[in-house]
Amino acid sequence: MYQSFYKLTGKPFQLNPDPSFYFASRGHKRAMSYLEYGLHQGEGFIVITGEIGAGKTTLVKNLFRRVDPNSYVAAQLVSTQLDADDTLRLIAAAFGLKHEEQSKAVLLKRLEEYLLSVHKQGRRALLVVDEAQNLTPRAVEELRMLSNFQAGEKSLLQSFLLGQPEFRYTLQGEGMQQLRQRIIASYHLGPMDADETRAYIEHRMRTVGWVADPEFGEDCFAPIYAYTGGIPRRINTLCDRVLLFGYLEDRHRIDAQTVDAVIGDLNGEMPTLAANDTGMQRVAVRKSGAGEERMLEQLDRRVSKMERSIVNILKLSRELLTLAQEKHPEKREGS
Repeated sequence: MYQSFYKLTGKPFQLNPDPSFYFASRGHKRAMSYLEYGLHQGEGFIVITGEIGAGKTTLVKNLFRRVDPNSYVAAQLVSTQLDADDTLRLIAAAFGLKHEEQSKAVLLKRLEEYLLSVHKQGRRALLVVDEAQNLTPRAVEELRMLSNFQAGEKSLLQSFLLGQPEFRYTLQGEGMQQLRQRIIASYHLGPMDADETRAYIEHRMRTVGWVADPEFGEDCFAPIYAYTGGIPRRINTLCDRVLLFGYLEDRHRIDAQTVDAVIGDLNGEMPTLAANDTGMQRVAVRKSGAGEERMLEQLDRRVSKMERSIVNILKLSRELLTLAQEKHPEKREGS
């Protein structure tokens, strides 16, 4: 694909959250400070909200890269509209515990025993709940009850709740007062500004060995920012297609005209446009019950398959053109 054409060591704009590409925008730096503070406290809930694709999951993954992996045990749960008992089963499964056909009382006992064993090893148990806006009130209550597990003065479980903007309103609802009292750090991760968007693109390109090929013209960043609104995942989607377009068109310079052409293509593709639309993504996640990260993996595979198909069609077209010119050289000479 375009990686070899531009002599890159990897794909710079993949959709899956990858902490090795972490970019410290002003918002991400501030959010990281809140996460580190919360982690240092070692108890309660840490809440990070933001639009789909704002970088919440990447942020937490980067946090875990910065701490000693031998000092904690982390489990991730992608929230769906489950009842309290099913939520407990998912948490048990995330920590690798037996959970099939277990009663709620048995599940709670197993979880407490496991968390105590982790504590005795001198380690901490961390639970990351993604898509937290999908938590039912009963599921939230179960999470709060788990935060009651203690060994002396030490809390046995700390939870990170990552959700879309509406989760902030959920937390203000009736019956959430006890949970709100357990939140020790909270931050809303907003989009990047125009300058950060440019720096983000160049950072990801440099991460895969970019040395000015392709060249990004000064005029190309404005339409990228206007189309993506500074949301990292939208930037990734657009820039990945821009590089593919550059490869197919044999271009070593990306300008505003190139970006506009790709935006035109994207606007003509309803499935891709829907994938970029925040509201439609939320509906898709809720209806399918699949987590955001799983959906991204599927989307990434589909995009890669589409790219390979486009390249194969282009190669076939060139071969057919060459054959036609060989059969009718007079047309080539007269053209």
